[in-house]
Amino acid sequence: MLRKLRSLSELDPSRRRQWLSFLLQRLKTAILFKRRLRGCGQRSIIENPLFWTPEWITLGSSCHVWPGCRIEGISCYGKQHFSPHIIVGDNVGIQQNCHITAASVLKIGNNVNVLCGSVITDIDHGYGELNQNFADQPIKVNETTIGDNCFIGAGAIILAGTKLGANCIVGANSVVRGKFPPGTMLAGIPARIIKRYDEASKSWIHIENYGASNISTVVNHSQ
Repeated sequence: MLRKLRSLSELDPSRRRQWLSFLLQRLKTAILFKRRLRGCGQRSIIENPLFWTPEWITLGSSCHVWPGCRIEGISCYGKQHFSPHIIVGDNVGIQQNCHITAASVLKIGNNVNVLCGSVITDIDHGYGELNQNFADQPIKVNETTIGDNCFIGAGAIILAGTKLGANCIVGANSVVRGKFPPGTMLAGIPARIIKRYDEASKSWIHIENYGASNISTVVNHSQ
């Protein structure tokens, strides 16, 4: 305890206030929010959601959901009925103003960082009927999963049906749809693999420098 107090006293004033704020938010989560969630681990923090449906959310331990997030399970849309479940692993950070929506099981693995303003969804809005509000048309659902240790850059959009393997990096403002193998770096609109992690050299290698046969293997895995 003395060591913690000493460390706290050495912080800048703004960081001390932030630490105290996090402590209060952690208590608020344990006392008020935990009972509303479908499941909740220990030491997690939820800060003032913009909108959420806690009955459809399972949150792991040591997670931090920053303010202004919309995390929503869609159980009913027009005449359609669904069984949503948003499952967030341990030690996950979801920064401010993120938008996560699901009508089926949407999984975010352990040790994932989702930076501010990102979107993750398993829903596509229908557009089959002209002269009709798209919001009034049926939605289509395609399972989305984010593997362990992934990093989702600020403003990235993870569209329905995307499956990211473990240790993937998604560049800021990228628009992602598809299946991508572990240890790949994605960027662009639409997102493409630009690097992969090479175990032999313990480094990220640009895909054009990786060799033709290996490029083909990585790209085929992502389709």
